[in-house]
Amino acid sequence: MRLLLRRSAVVIGNDNGGLRMMLGFRRGMATSCRAVLLPRFGDPDVLQLRDNVSVPDLKPNQVLVRTRAVSINPLDTRMRSGYGRSIFEPLLPLILGRDISGEVAAVGSSVRSVGVGQEVFGALHPTAVRGTYTDYAILDEDELAPKPASLSHVEASAIPFAALTAWRALKSTARIKEGQRVLVVGGGGAVGFSAIQLSVAAGCHVSTTCGGESVDRILAAGAEQAVDYTTEDIEVAIKGHFDAVLDTIGVPETERVGINLLKRGGHYMTLQGEAASLADRYGLAIGLPMSTAILLKKQIQYRYSHGIEYWWTYMRADAEGLDEIRRLSEAGKLKVPVEKTFPFTQVKDAHHAKEKGKIPGKVVLELD
Repeated sequence: MRLLLRRSAVVIGNDNGGLRMMLGFRRGMATSCRAVLLPRFGDPDVLQLRDNVSVPDLKPNQVLVRTRAVSINPLDTRMRSGYGRSIFEPLLPLILGRDISGEVAAVGSSVRSVGVGQEVFGALHPTAVRGTYTDYAILDEDELAPKPASLSHVEASAIPFAALTAWRALKSTARIKEGQRVLVVGGGGAVGFSAIQLSVAAGCHVSTTCGGESVDRILAAGAEQAVDYTTEDIEVAIKGHFDAVLDTIGVPETERVGINLLKRGGHYMTLQGEAASLADRYGLAIGLPMSTAILLKKQIQYRYSHGIEYWWTYMRADAEGLDEIRRLSEAGKLKVPVEKTFPFTQVKDAHHAKEKGKIPGKVVLELD
């Protein structure tokens, strides 16, 4: 890995008629590093760990992060298999990975919130083509926040993408408030578990569905009811109506149940929007307008039939949300348990294990 130290002359401008010039040194970026590339779609064996992958120059609002840990999200394995190919195939090879925890190695000229040497965590937006499976990742300033001091890099890397997905649905879209009732369908996964903790922290009454192995953990996190969907009838077990439903499963049956359990004026939000799948099936030119029409049809249908708001929800960078997630994590009120870690060089093994269902919880790659 090569580091450059470059001397630069910066013209400051005209100050009371006088031109001031400041000479200084700018710590150079790494020009190349290791990265896991996806040259084509397929099973985990298509992943390639390469040296000497170039590191682009930073834009003014960007931050170069020395990666210490990255978590494997379902989006990573789905993208590797071809999900979103209508968008990503022309851009291959690409680097997978969304979550990150590490240290700031360099900053763009307009970055003010973090500095070189600072420990940070964060997540890239879902459509990024240069992800975090690399020694040096590049993120926008608003995609990063100081890492909670009480967490290790492994623990911190498991949180941002899942928690920001939940935050956008509950806090940005549904705008949940203290005293409201929230139902999380699929509370055992990282997004669902984050949603439960965010709702509890907001003072909401939370119910959830999950597998039997997750019940104790979910109740310990503050949920008032955890229904084991493998042994109980959800519609019988869950009483009353809710102000917000976050459906992390998103199949027709959970959508039907979730919508029927909403109060008038409530919000139903599903992670399983159809934009990418329809674009993959029919191409961008047809698939995206088709998905927009389907979403609009459902929104109008449910607004008139049930008096509720219907949304497809996705993760997006949000500095306010990430700051709240950082504060809750620091206070011990938000965590995503890590089931297993793998060395960065064993990324194929990690994807195989995750895909075969051998590891139901969060998997993290550790870098040297």
